[in-house]
Amino acid sequence: MPATQHIEKHFHASQSVRDVIIGMADGLTVPFALAAGLSVGLVKEETARTIIITAGFAEIAAGAIAMGLGGYLAGKNDVEHYNSELLRENDEIIEKPDAEKRECAEILEEWGLEEDEARHVVEKLSQRPKQWVDFMMRFELGLEKPDANRALWSAMTIGGAYIVGGLIPLSPYLALHNMTQALIWSIGITLIALLFFGFIKGKLAGVKPVRSAFHTMLVGGLAAAAAFGIAKLI
Repeated sequence: MPATQHIEKHFHASQSVRDVIIGMADGLTVPFALAAGLSVGLVKEETARTIIITAGFAEIAAGAIAMGLGGYLAGKNDVEHYNSELLRENDEIIEKPDAEKRECAEILEEWGLEEDEARHVVEKLSQRPKQWVDFMMRFELGLEKPDANRALWSAMTIGGAYIVGGLIPLSPYLALHNMTQALIWSIGITLIALLFFGFIKGKLAGVKPVRSAFHTMLVGGLAAAAAFGIAKLI
C-alpha cells in the first residue's frame, strides 16, 4: 500500500503580515480620527473640506514616513543585535569552550536527555563550530538569523500599508461635499475595512477568520473612537 504523503501547512510570512497589520491598523485609525475630529469642529463646508483633505494627506504622508522609518530602524537593530551576539558566541566557544559545553548540556538536559546523553551530543556538536554556534544562538539566546534585507522591506511594507489604510477613511471627504455625510460614510467604510482586514489577517495567520474580523473591528473601532474624542477635544 503506497504511503500517503504527509503535508504540513505552516505560516511563513508572519513578519510581513505583522508589518501590514501595524501599518494598516494605524493608517485606518489615525487619519480617520483626524478627519472626523476636524469635520465636527469646522463650520463652513468648503473650508472644512479643504482643510480636512489637506490635513489628511499631510498626516498620511508624515505617518507613513514615520512608521516606515520605525520599521527600518527596528529591522536594522535586529540585524546588528544578531551579528553582535554571533560574534560573542564565536569568541566564547574559543575562549571558554568548557563553559559553553556546560551551557549546551544544560539546554539538552532540559529537553529530557540524560547527563551522559547530553555530554555525548555536546562532544559531537563541539566538533562542528559553526553548527555549535548556531545551536547556542537559537536555543540559548532564542535568536533566529534575520534577513539582511528585512529592514528595507519592513519600512516599505509598513509605510505602504499605512498609506492604503489612511486613504480609506479619507476617501468620502474626497467624493462628498457635505461633511456630515462624509463623516457617516467614513465611519461605515472604516468599520467595514477593519472587518475585512481582520478576516484576511485571520485567514493568513491560520486562526478563526470570523472571530479575527470582529475582534479587529472592535479593537480598531475603539481606538478610532478614542482618537476621535481626543481630536475633537483639541
